[in-house]
This record gives sequence, C-alpha cells and structure tokens, in this order.
Amino acid sequence: MVSLKRIYTIVGLSILVLILGTVALTTWYTVDESEQAIILTFGKADEGITEPGLHFKMPWPIQTVSTVSKETYSLQFGYDQKNGEITDAPADTKMITGDENIVLADLVVQWKITDPAKFLYNSEDPRQILYNSTSASLRSIIGGSEIDEALTSGKAEIEADVRDLLTTLIAKYDIGISITAVKLQDVELPNEEVRKAFTNVTDARETMNTKVNEAEKYQKKRENEAKGEKEALISRAKGDKAARIEKARGDVATFNALYAEYVKSPEITRKRLILETLDQVLPNAEIYIMNDDGNTMKYFPIRPLENQTQTPPVTEEGSEKNG
Repeated sequence: MVSLKRIYTIVGLSILVLILGTVALTTWYTVDESEQAIILTFGKADEGITEPGLHFKMPWPIQTVSTVSKETYSLQFGYDQKNGEITDAPADTKMITGDENIVLADLVVQWKITDPAKFLYNSEDPRQILYNSTSASLRSIIGGSEIDEALTSGKAEIEADVRDLLTTLIAKYDIGISITAVKLQDVELPNEEVRKAFTNVTDARETMNTKVNEAEKYQKKRENEAKGEKEALISRAKGDKAARIEKARGDVATFNALYAEYVKSPEITRKRLILETLDQVLPNAEIYIMNDDGNTMKYFPIRPLENQTQTPPVTEEGSEKNG
C-alpha cells in the first residue's frame, strides 16, 4: 500500500516539473525579419520589438508575446480579387460628383502597421476602420470634384487629395497604421448610354479646343504679319524722313550759294534765275534774248544754237553720200 507521504511527493514533483517546463518553454521567443513583436506584462502592452532574432522574457502568465507582420498590405476598395477573379461592389463605388453626376470609383490603398500595440488593442477592427475611412475620403473628394476632372485629367489630383485626407483620418483614429500609397483604379459612368453621351460631349470639347487653338494660331500669325508691316512702314518713313532732311540741307546749301553769288552780282544772278525758271516752267518754249536800243530790234536765238551744239558731226561717208 502506497503511503500518503509518497503520494504528496509524486504530486509535488509533477507540479514542479510542470512549472519548470512552462518556464523553459515560455521565457524565450523569436522574431522573424518580416515581423515585429510586442510584450504584454499582465495584459499591459510594453514597447514594441522590431529587431529579428532570439529574445527572452518573463514566463507565462507574467508576460506574453504578440507578433504582427511588417509587410505592406493592400486594401481593395470597391472590388475584391480572389484567385484571379474580380468581384465588384457597386454599392460602395457609386458616388455623386460635385456637379451632381453619378460615377463608379474604386481604388487601392497601400498601408503598413507602424505601432503593433495600437493596431492590436486601440480598436476592435482596425481594418474595417481603414475601409470606412477610405470610403469617406474618396466620397468627400469626388463630391467636391466635377465629372470631367474625375474621368479625365483630374485623377492624379484626386489621388493626392484622397491620400492626404485619409492620412489625416487615420492619424486622428490612432490605430497604429500609416498610409503609403493611394492608387485610383477606375472612374467610370454607371451605364453604356451615359458613357456614350459623355464621350460625345468630350469629343465636342476636344473639337472646340482644336478650333480655338487654330484660331489663336491664325491670330498670332496675323499679329506677326501686322507687326512686320508696321516695322516696314516705320523703317520706310524713317528713310523718307532722312532723305527729305538731306534734300532740305542740299536746298539750303544751294540757296546759300546762290545768295552769295547774288550779293556779288545781283543783276546777272537775277536774270540767270529768271531764265532757269522759264526753262523749268516752259521746257519746250523758244527763248530769245532781245536788246532793244530804239532803232533795230536784235535778238539772240538760244534754242537753235543749242540744237546746233547738240547736232553730231558729219562723217566723211555721210558727206560723200550727200554730195
């Protein structure tokens, strides 16, 4: 028959082995390079550990370890992709633009866990908070944008605005995550008929822009031509001005020279000027210089003498023919 003392000894040794085994198994833990850990001391979170390798702690139940990944997660808003198949969620993606048009918009949010303690214990479901914040941010930005911006050239600006607003909301909720990127996937109209009408409007706008550009190009061309003509007229006017100034200077010099001669011989100069003026006014008239002494009138035929001086000399061959 086993004694009571022996039973107590066996039970005590069993408890001691159990305690030693628990201590041996729960006083160390490893952190992988892609993980980060947090120590809980009687349920209170201590500072997180990010260095990979073997670490030691107080045995359970004094301290416990929780680990989360360092990887970058993707939140797919408006659709779900599993096994290569995409499932749309139109109830989430349907929203109204600032000019009261309906569009379907979805995006992908890249995020990481930056504070494991807050991620694990500050909220019951941080992923759902992120999803709701993404929906609120996208709807807010789309609601303040016009449909043209959302469908065409404004996508990059919408992405940036959504990221800024979402980052602000996540920081306010303090759930231990950070947003690394926001990528707007698709923004489209709800049905084919509306898409076709919008395409027609877009084509008409592009045609208008083309015509406006052509008109502006023609306007610039005509302005350049007008500027060229203006410069040519100004240059020609400056040339005429210079020519007239030089001509006036020449006339002044001529007048001064005549005046000097007039001072020396006024009567001769006056007669000369009269004759030159008559020759200019009546170029084809016969001019005679007459001297009337009261008896017989004598005259000096100028034109015949000019013709004689201008007649070419007669050659010997011409003389023989006339003879």
